[in-house]
Amino acid sequence: MSFPLLTATAALPAIGAVVTAAVPAARRTTAKWLALLFSLATLAFAVTILVRFDPDGDRYQLTESHSWIKEFGVRYELGVDGIAVALIALTAVLIPFIILAGWHDADPLETGSKRWRPTQGFFALILAVEAMVILSFEATDVFLFYIFFEAMLIPMYFLIGGFGDRAHEHGEEVASTQRSYAAVKFLLYNLVGGLIMLAAVIGLYVVAGNFSLPEIAEARANGSLDMATSTERWLFLGFFFAFAVKAPLWPLHTWLPNAMGEATAPVAVLITAVVDKVGTFAMLRFCLGLFPEASKWATPAILVLALISIIYGALLAVGQRDIKRLVAYASISHFGFIIMGIFAMTSQGQSGATLYMVNHGISTAALMLVAGFLISRRGSRLIADYGGVQKVAPVLAGTFLIGGLATLSLPGLAPFVSEFLVLVGTYARYPAVGIIATFGIVLAALYTLVLYQRTMTGPVKPEVSTMPDLRVRELAVVAPLVVLLIFLGVYPKPVTDIVNPAVEQTMSDVQKKDPQPEVEAAK
Repeated sequence: MSFPLLTATAALPAIGAVVTAAVPAARRTTAKWLALLFSLATLAFAVTILVRFDPDGDRYQLTESHSWIKEFGVRYELGVDGIAVALIALTAVLIPFIILAGWHDADPLETGSKRWRPTQGFFALILAVEAMVILSFEATDVFLFYIFFEAMLIPMYFLIGGFGDRAHEHGEEVASTQRSYAAVKFLLYNLVGGLIMLAAVIGLYVVAGNFSLPEIAEARANGSLDMATSTERWLFLGFFFAFAVKAPLWPLHTWLPNAMGEATAPVAVLITAVVDKVGTFAMLRFCLGLFPEASKWATPAILVLALISIIYGALLAVGQRDIKRLVAYASISHFGFIIMGIFAMTSQGQSGATLYMVNHGISTAALMLVAGFLISRRGSRLIADYGGVQKVAPVLAGTFLIGGLATLSLPGLAPFVSEFLVLVGTYARYPAVGIIATFGIVLAALYTLVLYQRTMTGPVKPEVSTMPDLRVRELAVVAPLVVLLIFLGVYPKPVTDIVNPAVEQTMSDVQKKDPQPEVEAAK
């Protein structure tokens, strides 16, 4: 029997969560180091998956399959394709930085406030989320996926509501109320989406007789599973609604600015760079894989919603006064690009969307974590409370600028390649959609550069005149992310080589071929 690598990769952070939570309250530093060590061990296992995965091999590799609930045909079934491998690697890379960045975020307040949960609970919850996200990327049994898709809401709820941002202009009591509101809103939106998906999961079992994604896809391909058009469309809508909430897609997005605004900066990164990727990943794996005809039927409407997300999110980012809410609305715009690339139904669009998931995770982590360091120094999230920071903290300002430039997809940084592929892939099949989407790039330049200009340049405000520059721990968080942004911006081939074969298989599922160019290239 071969070593269950996929199970072990998800089990490590789960075990780490239990061990960290069991550390006595007086041993806070021990809990932090344990969480970091378990996250690094998980990264080592994720690298092993990356090394052992063969992009040109079988569609699902390193598979594990065991009977679980035999009466209902539920199996513990795992397997990864290139897209899942890339996102598992992204998750495993980001979690150690999230833990390091949040090193002091759950320390007790000097006032002895009892509103803060124990330090070890904060890090245990982060590891629990990591375990559930990784299992969501690995699961090829639809019911197993659904369990972890929903279960991750529980630790996220406590991370948002119990360990919110301490930099609040209205005092601790109001801050606690707003954290609770943001956490409940996050939970309710995602629970409603999950309940609708559960109905669709049950409907899929009634039609297909099992929950195995490879078996259902094979039955669809060879014609042994004949799904009525109306049934397929209703099931597709049930799945897509849940994923659109998680992604998030307009108009189901309103929980995200609240959640990211009230959470600590590391938890905000966990939300948008890690957890939300499960939604866009599932659109590729389940919506297109299980319901190809319904996916093509819904494409025009989804592209319109994606366009609205791109423009609407960017416009609201321009008008924000709160740094973290600005990043949240920028993420809504970026998720619009990802979803547009998925449903453009071209290989360039879907490759770009998958690469965008990875690059957005890195760029958002860089920008939001540096913003968190900035906010912790000044004690305010309001843009107007800053000015002239680059004169007193040049390294902080420089890394903030790089994160911002990555967010606006500057050529030479990682997000540019993915955004370019999405736009090219979309334009090839839907020229009008591709043209309108480019306005999102213009608006991104506006909100990013205005943010930098208002916070980092100009006269030095008295409140920031003694602001320290980045410390060693903070540099250890930011520097590797900056290196990754530059490396993948110049040389994205390591990621595209992994994801492209999986994208080709997805294109085959929906029976789509890339449009032929109107002008033949010169030989």
